[in-house]
Amino acid sequence: MTKIFLVLVLLQTLFNILVVASAANLNQDFDITWGDGRAQILDNGQLLTLSLDKTSGSGFKSKNQYLFGKIDMQIKLVPGNSAGTVTAYYLSSLGSTHDEIDFEFLGNLSGDPYILHTNLFTQGKGNREQQFYLWFDPTKDFHTYSILWNPQSIIFSVDGTPIRQFKNLESKGIPFPKNQAMSIYSSLWNADDWATRGGLVKADWSKAPFTASYRNFNAQACTWSSGSSHCSSSSSSSSPSWLSQSLDATGQERIKWVQKNYMIYNYCRDTKRFPQGFPAECSLA
Repeated sequence: MTKIFLVLVLLQTLFNILVVASAANLNQDFDITWGDGRAQILDNGQLLTLSLDKTSGSGFKSKNQYLFGKIDMQIKLVPGNSAGTVTAYYLSSLGSTHDEIDFEFLGNLSGDPYILHTNLFTQGKGNREQQFYLWFDPTKDFHTYSILWNPQSIIFSVDGTPIRQFKNLESKGIPFPKNQAMSIYSSLWNADDWATRGGLVKADWSKAPFTASYRNFNAQACTWSSGSSHCSSSSSSSSPSWLSQSLDATGQERIKWVQKNYMIYNYCRDTKRFPQGFPAECSLA
């Protein structure tokens, strides 16, 4: 069974690399927000790069805010010795009770795997970390990292393979992000005090600048402006399909496969961290 799902995952990965969605102009979707020239939009808006050196990292932010959506970005991570670096790609609202949906890629020494760190904040509360290794080298080519966020659940996917789901359990008293519009952010920054082996391995600045690359952003989403939302769809139907999309049987099997073979940390199993009992969603999900 594991071999079958590995073949399916590899085929999906190949499909995502070879079949590129209609390329949006990144100049229309994002603003460079910091980095003093270290972030660039190139190739007539088809490529965005973030760079990090000893002086500074860099970052960008979406021009739009979103309230639900299916959001894809292809990313190629910092190659070689990326120890001490973090490439963060996430959705977030503002304020002390903000909501947030995180992908963070923790760099490592050459030859050692990246760690994909995921987290969720609802009403300002996070501490919902799950971490994974990837089943490919994320520095060799672009791969698609996706967030499906609708009223039923939030699903993190890599090259079309779901790796994590956070269900709407409001009926059980667990907050779910549904009222705060979020912007997309990404940054490449120095976190060598904690990112690699708990900070034991520092960034090698002789290898700088470190560079991560982005392309083929696609958002089927509800954009938020002046207190109202407008939802996009790939079809002519009045209600976008992604707004009610959930994991089918294949998706449920794939997420089990990923979590069995590639998950390296799950807050819902960390008894030392939660000696008084796990967060409520751990038993209900």
